Amino acid sequence: MPADDPNTGQHGALDARYSSADAEARPWADAAKALTEAELYWLTTVRPDGRPHVTPLIGLWWQGALHFCTGAEERKARNLAANAEVVLTTGTNTWAEGFDVVVEGRADRVTDGSLLTGLAAAWEEKCGPVWHFDVGDGVFVGAQGNRAEVFAVRPRTVFGFGKGDPFTQTRWRLG
Repeated sequence: MPADDPNTGQHGALDARYSSADAEARPWADAAKALTEAELYWLTTVRPDGRPHVTPLIGLWWQGALHFCTGAEERKARNLAANAEVVLTTGTNTWAEGFDVVVEGRADRVTDGSLLTGLAAAWEEKCGPVWHFDVGDGVFVGAQGNRAEVFAVRPRTVFGFGKGDPFTQTRWRLG
């Protein structure tokens, strides 16, 4: 059964194969809330030799995209230079309760100073002053002078997994 969100127009489809008999598609608002409130995301990238690389990181759902940052020499940044397709996940580490969200999309660098300034303010608002960033030369600059490239993932497909009673698997196609 479809779940249309009247505020965003996002349309979700329930996959009955992986859902309880009485389940309905979850509204987009559930996925957006999980993405907004998450403290931690798991980023999956692909190494140049094709092997996956998965790492936890903080991030931010802001203006319709998931944002994260990384040093230019870190494994994930090197992977993204070769293949920008990623998966980001968040949710709960339980089987019978909670809601997990999986975002598929392309990680694109954010270098515009005004966007980075807005992101830095939103990051600090969400994560606190320990995650304060200045902006310079198209990157975030940390307190120790460390530089971090910033990426935005505009979701192409999002999956939501409701766990418990009822179990649900909802898919949203966004791009």
